[in-house]
Amino acid sequence: MGWRGITVAKRSNQQWLNDLRAEGQPREQALADLHTILVRGLQQGLLHQINTNTPEFAALAEDFVQEALIKILDQLDSFAGRSLFTTWAHKITLHVALTELRRKRWQDHSLDGLLATDEGEYTPLLVASSSPGPAEQTEQADLMAQVQQLLLHGLTEKQRTALIALVIHGLSPEQIAAEMEMKTNAVYKLLHDARLRLRTLLEKQGLTPAQVLQAFES
Repeated sequence: MGWRGITVAKRSNQQWLNDLRAEGQPREQALADLHTILVRGLQQGLLHQINTNTPEFAALAEDFVQEALIKILDQLDSFAGRSLFTTWAHKITLHVALTELRRKRWQDHSLDGLLATDEGEYTPLLVASSSPGPAEQTEQADLMAQVQQLLLHGLTEKQRTALIALVIHGLSPEQIAAEMEMKTNAVYKLLHDARLRLRTLLEKQGLTPAQVLQAFES
C-alpha cells in the first residue's frame, strides 16, 4: 500500500489540535500525516475482523479513514487530552470501521460494477452474498436499479469522479487532490458530501442505507 515507508512528523497533542485547526499548508500536512497514521493503525486494529493483507483492504481502509477524519475534525473540541491525540483518533477510526463491518457491507462489488455498461445501457448488478430465490432476486434488482440511478444522476461529476478514484482505483485523498487539482481538505469534503447526498436521495426514495444493505445480507 502507498503509505508503507512514509514518515510523518511527530506532534504533541496541542500541535495536532493547532495544525488541524489552522489554514493552508499546516492543516494539509497534518491531515496527510493523520491519514497515514490511521490507515497503518487499522491494519493492526482489524487483524481479527478482516484479512488486512488483501488488495481490497486498501480500499476499505481508505473508506473507513476518510469517514473517521470527518468525525475527528468535527469532534476536535471534545478531545480532553487524557490520552495521546493519535490514540483518541485511532479509537474513533476503529469504531467507524467496526460499525461498517457489522453492517456487512455489500460483498464483491465496486462503483465500476454499479456503473458498468453494455452497449451504452446501464444494467443492475446483483451483489448478494448467498444464492437468493426469485423473490429476493427481484427485490435486489429493484434496489440496485434505484441505487444505480442515484449514482448516475444524483451526484455531480466531481463527486462521482472522486468516489471512483477512491473506491475503484484505490487512490488516497491526497492523490485524488493532485489528480483533480484540488486541495486535500476539499477532496475530503467532496467525498463526504457525495456520501451524504446518496444517503439523502435514498431517504427521499423511502429507503435507508441499512434497509438497502439488509436486502443483500445472507
